[in-house]
Amino acid sequence: MKPEPRTLPPSPNWYCARCSDAAPGGIFGFAARTSVFLVRVGPGAGASPGAPPFRVVGELVGHTERVSGFTFSHHPGQYNLCATSSDDGTVKIWDVETKAVVTEHALHQHTISALHWSPTVKDLIVSGDEKGVVFCYWLNRSDSQHLFTEPRAIFCLTCSPHHENLVAIGYKDGIVIIIDISKKGEVVHRLRGHDDEIHSIAWCPLSGEDCLSINQEENSEPDIPNGKLIAETPITKGCYLATGSKDQTIRIWSCSRGRGVMVLKLPFLKRRSGGVDPTVKERLWLTLHWPKNQPTQLVSSCFGGELLLWDLTQSWRRKYTLFSTSAEGHNHSRIVFNLCPLKTEDGKQLLLSTSMDRDVKCWDMATLECCWTLPSLGGFAYSLAFSPVDVGSLAIGVGDGMIRVWNTLSIKNNYDVKNFWQGVKSKVTALCWHPNKEGCLAFGTDDGKVGLYDTCSNKPPQISSTYHKKTVYRLAWGPPVPPMSLGGEGDRPSLTLYSCGGEGIVLQHNPWKLSGEAFDINKLVRDTNSIRYKLPVHTEISWKGDGKVMALGNEDGSIEIFQVPNLKLLCTIQQHHKLVNAIVWHHEHGSRPELSCLLASGSNNAVIYVHNLKAVLESNPESPITITEPYRTLSGHTAKVTSLAWSPHHDGRLVSACYDGTAQVWDALREEPLFNFRGHRGRLLCVAWSPVDPECIYSGADDFCVYRWLTSMQDHSRPPQGKKCIELEKKRLSQFKPKLKKKKKPTLRLPIKQDSSIGNEDESVRENLAPVENGLSDQDGEEEAQEPELPPSPVVCGEPVSCTAVSLGLEKSKVTVSSKVASLKKEPPKEKPEALLKKRKARSMLPLSTSLDHRSKEELHRDCLVLATATHARELHEDVSADLEERFHLGLFTDRAALYRMMETEGKGHLESGHPELCHQLMLWKGDLKGALQAAAERGELTDSLVAVAPVAGYSVWLWAVEAFAKQLCFQDQYVKAASYLLSIHRVYEAVELLRSNHLYREAIAVAKARLRPEDPVLKDLYLSWGSILERDGHYAIAAKCYLGATSAYDAAKVLARKGDAASLRTAAELAAIAGESELAASLALRCAQELLLLKNWVGAQEALGLHESLQGQRLVFCLLELLCRHLEEKQPPEVRGPSSIYHQWAAGSEGTLVQRVTGVWRSAFSVDTPEQCRAALQKLQDVKYPSATSNTPFRQLLLHVCHDLTLAMLSQQAASWEEAVPALLQAVVRSYTSGNFTLMQEIYSAFLPGGCDHLRDKLGDLSPTMAAFKSLEAFFIYGQLYEVWWSLCGPGSESSIWVWSAESTVSDKQSKPGDSASAEDVEQPPGPGLRLSAESERLLSACKELFSERHASLQTSQRTVAEVQETLAEMIRQHQKSQLCKATANGPNRDEPSQQTEWAPSQPPSPTREERNAPVSLPELTRRLTEANERIAEFPESVKAWPFPDVLECCLVLLHIGSQCPGAVNPEMQQQAQKLLQKYGHTRAYRRHCQIRHT
Repeated sequence: MKPEPRTLPPSPNWYCARCSDAAPGGIFGFAARTSVFLVRVGPGAGASPGAPPFRVVGELVGHTERVSGFTFSHHPGQYNLCATSSDDGTVKIWDVETKAVVTEHALHQHTISALHWSPTVKDLIVSGDEKGVVFCYWLNRSDSQHLFTEPRAIFCLTCSPHHENLVAIGYKDGIVIIIDISKKGEVVHRLRGHDDEIHSIAWCPLSGEDCLSINQEENSEPDIPNGKLIAETPITKGCYLATGSKDQTIRIWSCSRGRGVMVLKLPFLKRRSGGVDPTVKERLWLTLHWPKNQPTQLVSSCFGGELLLWDLTQSWRRKYTLFSTSAEGHNHSRIVFNLCPLKTEDGKQLLLSTSMDRDVKCWDMATLECCWTLPSLGGFAYSLAFSPVDVGSLAIGVGDGMIRVWNTLSIKNNYDVKNFWQGVKSKVTALCWHPNKEGCLAFGTDDGKVGLYDTCSNKPPQISSTYHKKTVYRLAWGPPVPPMSLGGEGDRPSLTLYSCGGEGIVLQHNPWKLSGEAFDINKLVRDTNSIRYKLPVHTEISWKGDGKVMALGNEDGSIEIFQVPNLKLLCTIQQHHKLVNAIVWHHEHGSRPELSCLLASGSNNAVIYVHNLKAVLESNPESPITITEPYRTLSGHTAKVTSLAWSPHHDGRLVSACYDGTAQVWDALREEPLFNFRGHRGRLLCVAWSPVDPECIYSGADDFCVYRWLTSMQDHSRPPQGKKCIELEKKRLSQFKPKLKKKKKPTLRLPIKQDSSIGNEDESVRENLAPVENGLSDQDGEEEAQEPELPPSPVVCGEPVSCTAVSLGLEKSKVTVSSKVASLKKEPPKEKPEALLKKRKARSMLPLSTSLDHRSKEELHRDCLVLATATHARELHEDVSADLEERFHLGLFTDRAALYRMMETEGKGHLESGHPELCHQLMLWKGDLKGALQAAAERGELTDSLVAVAPVAGYSVWLWAVEAFAKQLCFQDQYVKAASYLLSIHRVYEAVELLRSNHLYREAIAVAKARLRPEDPVLKDLYLSWGSILERDGHYAIAAKCYLGATSAYDAAKVLARKGDAASLRTAAELAAIAGESELAASLALRCAQELLLLKNWVGAQEALGLHESLQGQRLVFCLLELLCRHLEEKQPPEVRGPSSIYHQWAAGSEGTLVQRVTGVWRSAFSVDTPEQCRAALQKLQDVKYPSATSNTPFRQLLLHVCHDLTLAMLSQQAASWEEAVPALLQAVVRSYTSGNFTLMQEIYSAFLPGGCDHLRDKLGDLSPTMAAFKSLEAFFIYGQLYEVWWSLCGPGSESSIWVWSAESTVSDKQSKPGDSASAEDVEQPPGPGLRLSAESERLLSACKELFSERHASLQTSQRTVAEVQETLAEMIRQHQKSQLCKATANGPNRDEPSQQTEWAPSQPPSPTREERNAPVSLPELTRRLTEANERIAEFPESVKAWPFPDVLECCLVLLHIGSQCPGAVNPEMQQQAQKLLQKYGHTRAYRRHCQIRHT
């Protein structure tokens, strides 16, 4: 069985009464999110010597939502069984040895809140839910019992360790009951005393009530009945029960009396970091543990994470002892949720605690000191970074608002982790260590913050004053560029910090002065390179190791390479067509310095490309060039690639992290997948290679885990495909997805936070005490790391989730849509009666006065008297005035002041009844138009009619009214109408900005186009802004129109090309050609042709290439490729051929040789006839360079590259430039040879050199500098003919078919196993009767002397020696690590079988001989061999090393085998020469066995 990779697990779940437990013997488990992590504790953990004895050994995976309860079986013989409860409504029983579910039930209908495995009944599991329902489940008989005692929310429950039928239950309202499950849940005791939630219940480990000397009279509670006492109680001896509550008290209850006997009040303790204000009520969770062998002592948690050991013998003194009083910082810093005891194999009594500070701590109950700490993660692991100075320090950026720094080289502690949270307050999405300064760590967050931490001190971080508008995706240290590089050496830092944010901007920060302004490098890029088009949105930045070159990845998939000091654009890589997520330069300390120019990149399209920029960096082109072909292509992932890292120990070895849930190690030079890690349960976000261990890799994902794993321990070599990929996706989807709680009408606009899920802690307390906390929402899920597909994410379930006004608006809009849909389904309205069709009577303007005039006759008469008194009295008396005020409706018949009072009263009545427009009309009647407008504006009740009459009050009032109405309309989301009103008062710019800010770009452009000058910059800015948004949302065609409207045809063509299909690329190429962007048009036309090539649409490909004159050479290449594919297809049987292709008419002819047909089509279809035309096309094609082929190169790509070389050869031949024709033809042959495609190599010779190579020798002459290339070409020709002769000896039959198979396998694998070609030596077969070679074959064999080049044999042997020494050194390192691993695990669970652990490493290939196995080579001897081989290689002339040559020893073996089959067919001198070469140079591992067989 393999060891589990070292894990930094997710944080234990918060606010659960029992979500961790331990089994006797040393297994501890805790619930984290949707799973349970298992930790082996004690001597059996197999920890390294000197390190704490614990190790994460596995995970129980199966729940789909948060695990709310976890409990082990404490019965002998079934310590391997445990139970879990989850918010998904299930209770599962597990076997921790197999990590599989034994059984499960889903009896609960509501959220399960409590769980316990009975300590007295071996198969009884009791669970309770938030509605008060209790289920008893008997495992062995699969039986259950439903109990509903109290309609209250259960918070915790605990089965009695002394009586099998008693269960104590604690409720949210503070009630505690003890029930008898054998009597259908009958209440034995109802214990009242607590005022708040019951967090924990602990039974006294000893039965009876003699263990505590408690004076019942003194310590008893006030004589308040706690419920009825059952007459026939099952408790004969009685027992004590302890409960911990949120009301800050611990109560000890007597079960025989059914009442409380002791109250312990939690003390306010002064923290070591400073005092705590006792008036501040901190968040509290009070959990208890009653030690089994210490009934007079009780362990409890406290306010700030402290643990207290209470002495119950002296109840009047309330005496307690604080855990870990001597060790500074070993206590928890936040509240503790769970305590569980564990007895190890060596008899130690331990206590394990889980806390809000995300640490799991182990305490020695004998000393009350902390033994060890297991840190955990409360969010996505977004970023990993190893310090280049403090080797082994791994910084981890986590979504819980904290930075972890893990000392991975610590011998005493495998989990030596420091937390940094001050000043962060957000998800840490990017990290980068300073290359030279120890402890200097740069970090970026999802809210755009960039800061610097000094990890060697406790100082708060420095924060840059310039924030990004969106998430910070990448940080990098690089040399300063203008304007920061201006000034003397002492006035500026040697390295500055670059940050790339989600808005697409790269900022340069001065680490000496972060309070100063950061500079956007886009301005320097635009000025230096005179760029007039829109710069792409940047998503990634990476500096080359020497600090001279910077690479920028962009949202459109392009990668730009810039050169310091002024960021001159050297080249653009147009390979990816989706957002670039990762760019990494190869390290510079390998054995091959030229590899430092390799640049690996990953994007959203799952393919990794490696580009070799050596030629570009060395040539330093005057104008930027475009690269469209990769050096290597790494295919295999099935989702977007999020992170890449080169191995610092190997040349060309790369590891990638991907959303398909795996990390993949590649041999980038050979395009070969090596190892695939599938340990994560989520999408991988980051990966880092250990700087000290060649096999060790660290990876982080959205499963809240960081894994340390070894490459040699992996079962898989490539990412999952097909069904495996689907299974992995199901595994990932089984993670918990947070359910939004149903809320009643959310009327508030302010953010709403629930205390149970997020925690309502004072902001001041939050800042002073700890990092941003997310409560249960951390375990519920977190926003994906947005990449402009953010978290890419982001994902969006958040680390705390807030209900904002925006979300309410969205809900409202959804309701509106559904109501519209519902209205469509209604039946057509029925005809209404005529009475109902009558018009409604208009509402009265003066309803109160009208109603007062319809009172009783006496009241009306009284009105007349009051009115007469008021009109005829010279002076009004107080009582008359009072009557008039009371009878306001009489104002209609008295003076104006009374009328105004009446109108005011009527207006208030209209407002109260919900008719403000009538109130406004009354004010208009009074002539108070301005007042009416002001009143309506204050209440947000302006109307079109009110604003229409506003000019009557004057121009200024009208302007004010229109502005106020526009603001009101904005609050009502009527932005277009608001803009129209602003236009009526000539506020054009304000109207345009209003529409733009609310994403109404179409309307904004229409207004701006109609009212502003054509050259106004606002119009262009509108086009560009709308185009960017459309581009981001994938509406490329409309975005292109916007860029065209902004007179930016370059950007329009680029955005059209982002879709990547042939039609879009062709349109983009035509557009670029119309706009005069010739270079862009050519590159897009070529891409379009390549896409059509994949579809076998040769006609369309030629039409696309014909869009630009500079692609005339590529048209010739595609013409040759079409004719070659047609030629190869005609040789295949009809049933083997693929789908039909769309060929040209000129490809249908079959007259003449392939070369004659190609030259004929070139002449007729492309007008390439004269040597001058050939020379012009040749010059254009020579600028295109393709990388060398490997055995993993796709066949279509190989064909294109080969045809490019053949086109160069044919053009050179027609231009009579034989010095160029031979190397081009050799390059085509070598490509097919190195890719293992022997058939293609033979087709090249048969089509282009049907008569051999002699005529080329005559054209070149013996003194030609290209003669070395010619000899290699001739050697490959003879090499192919040699194999043809050997295969011709194999007649039909089973025996001969094996010979043919062996030869073919030799050709395909000759690069990796050159000696396999002579495997036939092991099965000598006499030649058949009458078997003879033809004269042509004998002539060919005599020409094989050209293959027996001693110089090439010596060179190839030296190269093989170097490769074998390097392989031996790597094997020695692996064996050393393997032995160290065996030593580290010698005391593990299987220490009696240490040999079993050697099976964890994959079996190594056996050595060829017994002598080699028994005679290991020393390191000095290997070093000597390596030095001598390198010295021999250096002595060879460049002409020999420059051109490839067939394997000389392989040719010797094949020739000798032919001689053994046909005696006399091979010249004896040649046989002697072959044997001599084998004896002299066959000492390498690849040929040693064959040479020994031949010698014997």
